[in-house]
Amino acid sequence: MSDSGTAELPPITHATAHMHVLHRAETSRLQRAMDRVMAVIGWPGTTAVLCLAITGWIALNLVMPGWGMVAPDPPPFYGLHILTAAAAVMLAALIFTTQRREDQLAVHRAQLIMELSILNDQKISKIIELIEEIRRDNPAIANRTDDTAEQMSSPSDPEAVLVAIKDLQE
Repeated sequence: MSDSGTAELPPITHATAHMHVLHRAETSRLQRAMDRVMAVIGWPGTTAVLCLAITGWIALNLVMPGWGMVAPDPPPFYGLHILTAAAAVMLAALIFTTQRREDQLAVHRAQLIMELSILNDQKISKIIELIEEIRRDNPAIANRTDDTAEQMSSPSDPEAVLVAIKDLQE
């Protein structure tokens, strides 16, 4: 515990938090604004509001001629078609932009996971190597050959693992 009474975070938590802080710091004002827009669009109520707005627009344009008024967008509602098409293009651009930024964070996260996995593999191999060395040096333990422990005492070759993964995918 630190002096403030909160639990100390493990170093990996600091690394992950730092990665997220850097990602946010590298975000431009425009990207942050787009994130806010996407948060509003992603809100479940947005779908209901859009449905009500479109239904209201159609209903208003159908009822207005009956009241003796000129409808701003009479059937077949070309104005609504243009508006929804433009909104669809804008939404697609927003989604692609936001997804691209999130993919960058995912790549950083994946790289961190891979590096930690390689480091853990090296540490585990060293531990197994040391345990095997203790077993061989301790006269109270019968000296025998353990092929599995021998194989596990050397770290994996990341390049060989990558080649094997690619071979499996083909």
